[in-house]
Amino acid sequence: MELTLSDDQEFFRDTTHRFLGTACPTTTVRALASTDAGFEPGYWRQGAELGWTSMLVPEAFGGGSVSGAGVVDLTIVADAFGRFVAPGPLLPTNVVASAVARAGTDEQRARLLPGLLAGDLVATWCGAEAALGADRAGIRAQRADGGWVLTGSSGPVEAACEADELLITALGEDGLVQLLVPASADGVTVTPLRSLDLVRRFGRVELRAATVPAGAEVGGGERTAADVERQLQEALVVQVAEVVGAAQRTFDFTVEWAFDRYSFGRPLASYQELKHRFADMKMWLEASHALVSALAREVQADAPSAAETASAAKAYAGHHLAELLHDCLQMHGGIGLTADHDLHLYLRRVTVGRSLHGTPADHRQRIAAIAAEGLAA
Repeated sequence: MELTLSDDQEFFRDTTHRFLGTACPTTTVRALASTDAGFEPGYWRQGAELGWTSMLVPEAFGGGSVSGAGVVDLTIVADAFGRFVAPGPLLPTNVVASAVARAGTDEQRARLLPGLLAGDLVATWCGAEAALGADRAGIRAQRADGGWVLTGSSGPVEAACEADELLITALGEDGLVQLLVPASADGVTVTPLRSLDLVRRFGRVELRAATVPAGAEVGGGERTAADVERQLQEALVVQVAEVVGAAQRTFDFTVEWAFDRYSFGRPLASYQELKHRFADMKMWLEASHALVSALAREVQADAPSAAETASAAKAYAGHHLAELLHDCLQMHGGIGLTADHDLHLYLRRVTVGRSLHGTPADHRQRIAAIAAEGLAA
């Protein structure tokens, strides 16, 4: 999350924390684990009223942010989602809303943005794996009768079963293509998948010769690759900020536990080995906070270095903060392994976040490719 907040941002952060603390304490998160959607529609609409879905949409289209830097403000919400292991399609809805606002037609904006910003509609990004390389695209698009025919599959896709609209990234004859397709369209099948995260839902989207009109295309031409890259960067901002928030909360209650728990007549926190480990974890956390802050500012400014910073943030946080969660688990001892302890909720959130939109290994390879391109130039 942003390291230095304005008064307005602090108020927004505190308001979001109060709402999440009341609307979805961990007891509610556990109860939502047995539901189909993993979140209540009324809760999501209230979050939309707080501005969760409008940060990446310009005011001209009904959006707006707290500070005028929507990507930075969105990290405040994502960090809070991690701290409270909160439910709701925060990442996919914001990525799609941003894409439609940036590259959609007037008709697409008028049809989707009001519902997305109000929390009445849910949309998700399908085929996001193509952002890491066109060769990884699982969906193909062919021109036919003035429109498109889509075949292939993608998964896991967050909120696929709950989504009203799919933003599909596919590989066409001339490169990447992005199309808006209703989830209920003919030829589209969404199969629920089991999720490690108790309240985050995923599905596999299969397209069997799904016919899409030409007017469904978002952007188009040479700009599509840049749009897809931007979507990946926005997704990583939200994802990494959420992982950092979850890790920070776990670290905080583990430190508290280490001072309260006594072993051989002295607090666990007094042992030298654990002090060194806590110091390592604190260093990882502070570096991750700084990376999220830098990434949000670069994506907001559309800086040329944003792609490399996005992958650096994902690779670093994905590796070190997953290790942090496992260290916290070990420090809790046997109680940390029980389903009654909240630690496993955070471990699940971080583990899922580590794997989506590319693993740390994927993003280290991406950094190497960017560096190689720079040397070649």
